[in-house]
Amino acid sequence: MNSQEATILTSIAALLALALSCQSTSKAVAVPEKLVGNVKIAQGPFDPTFNSFAKTYQYPEWFRDAKLGIWAHWGPQAVPMMGDWYAKHMYVQGHPQYKHHLETYGHPSKAGYKDIIPLWKAEKWDPDRLMAMYKKAGAKYFVSMGSHHDNFYLWNSKLHKWNSVNMGPKRDVVADWQKAAKSLGLRFGVSEHLGASFTWFQDSHKSDKTGPLANLPYDGADPQYQDLFHFPAKPGDTSWYSNDPKWHAQWYERIKELVDNYQPDLLYTDGGVPFNNEVGRSMIAHLYNSSAARNAGKTDVVYTCKQQSNGMWVEDLERGVMPGIRPHPWQTDTSIGDWYYNKNWKYRGADWVIQMLVDIVSKNGNLLINVVQRPDGSLDPEAERTLDEMAAWIAINGEAIYGTRPWLIHGEGPIRAKGGSFGEDFKYSASDIRFTTQGDKTLYAFALGWPTDAKLTIRSLAKFPEVTAKITAVSLLGHPGQLQFSHNADGLTIQLPPNKPCNYAVALKITSENLRGFKPELAAPKVQTIQPDPSGNFTLNPDDADLKGTLHTENQGGQPNIGFWDNSTDSAAWKVSFKQPGKFKVTASCATTHPESVFIIEAATERLGGKLTSTGAWDKFTEVDVGTLEIKQPGNQTIAIHPRDAESWKAINLRWIKLTKTTP
Repeated sequence: MNSQEATILTSIAALLALALSCQSTSKAVAVPEKLVGNVKIAQGPFDPTFNSFAKTYQYPEWFRDAKLGIWAHWGPQAVPMMGDWYAKHMYVQGHPQYKHHLETYGHPSKAGYKDIIPLWKAEKWDPDRLMAMYKKAGAKYFVSMGSHHDNFYLWNSKLHKWNSVNMGPKRDVVADWQKAAKSLGLRFGVSEHLGASFTWFQDSHKSDKTGPLANLPYDGADPQYQDLFHFPAKPGDTSWYSNDPKWHAQWYERIKELVDNYQPDLLYTDGGVPFNNEVGRSMIAHLYNSSAARNAGKTDVVYTCKQQSNGMWVEDLERGVMPGIRPHPWQTDTSIGDWYYNKNWKYRGADWVIQMLVDIVSKNGNLLINVVQRPDGSLDPEAERTLDEMAAWIAINGEAIYGTRPWLIHGEGPIRAKGGSFGEDFKYSASDIRFTTQGDKTLYAFALGWPTDAKLTIRSLAKFPEVTAKITAVSLLGHPGQLQFSHNADGLTIQLPPNKPCNYAVALKITSENLRGFKPELAAPKVQTIQPDPSGNFTLNPDDADLKGTLHTENQGGQPNIGFWDNSTDSAAWKVSFKQPGKFKVTASCATTHPESVFIIEAATERLGGKLTSTGAWDKFTEVDVGTLEIKQPGNQTIAIHPRDAESWKAINLRWIKLTKTTP
């Protein structure tokens, strides 16, 4: 080869490398579209209806296998280093972020959020370096902020001038993140928080109520900045999602631009399906159909929002976990600190992240973890240390995480998560075991701590006459060789080595014939027996219930309730200790947004029917008179509640059932 040929080949190689690096952010191939209502969606197998999603959508295997994603919840609101929702609370007189803004930048009538945006320079942001750290720490997908509620776009928008290419860092943040992720083989997603922005940002239109500048409008009321702060909302338009069709149309146009230009593998919405109408459903259909058009008819994308999925998308829980295995893949989104950089917050450690990950994966979920960035785009040493410790742990235990599926139960032990959002702090120990499976013969059992006597007993694997499974080998990931074990009616007892192979959680690899031949329910702890109060009455609370199916508890209106009751085969039951025979008035505290739902409460041969009509909201509970229950024999009895039938059942939330003694 002569020098001229070598030069030509080098040039060709450089051009190919450039083409590959730009491939993920290149302009999308045109996809035929159709008009649905007032919006256009890609043509394909999905219509913008829940029925279409439920019948047609299939979860991509890449998402089910990935288990761990990292999120950059980052933008101009990081600049003050005062945490989440700064763009809103800086306009709320008396709020700590308002006080900080007043002292640091001036009064928001002149120095408002528009003046924070140019201060976000991202001068130390190195997406390639960060992405390499994230991949090493175990991430299989990465999610970039698209737009937060502050209505500032991190992509090169032709529809909205307030974006990161025109202002601040003068970079296409979404594109640069995407290029870094794709170059390392990670799937790429974007998060949109724009749906709630229209009402969320209305405080910027107000003014101080007291003080020397009372009634002087904030800069959000200035018409020349209305494209950032939105036009004034109509009276009564104050919910999370606006009811104004103009804003619905604007949201669709802007998010469609994001989806079409960047073709993300995942789209996250901060809330339920936007606006709970055809506009929001049209975006889901457009996302799914666009993916099918690019992938020979196969939909290979994920939509995730904070609404029950029923197989239509991935349900997301903010800072929370499910109580048990869900039938469909789901996701927790949380952060090692505040959502935006907050100089007053302490970071979560790798122990917390890893234990969360193991618990979530055992329940058929994924963990999306926000790694908090400084305004300049760099990470604090504490954040980098957490990533390093995650990397060390995943190098040993990754085979028990990636590509796994749930077992018969998610785990055993004293920690029982109630389920729902904003509940993520649990004091796990070696007694808390979580299970995953790989294929037909491998069961992984994670101990979320290290036993002091180097011995571990897994009671869910107890050997009973009904058990048809046979354990053939037990090993510990990160430790060479097989472990000694015994298997009897007390459980599987393993003798561990003197030194643990890693911190935080250890994974036992159990090889077995007929993995599903175990009977963990036979070894499960008995349900707590409910005792009468001094007046002889009973209150059956969510935390004491034996929940069957996919039910779990949540908080509505500051109190726990049994929610997510969308399956007519699910039920809840309590074991109640009756000291003497008697009659009891039965009432139930319930909420629903459906017109009518019929349920049954029963004990022994007694069967009472209850009917609930709409209460108007999921956190608006009403007391339903179910009837009178007669207990003829003293002793323990099971009180159960379940739907009457599939036809008459519509989802409800249940706060409690009360049994009140009647006068003889």
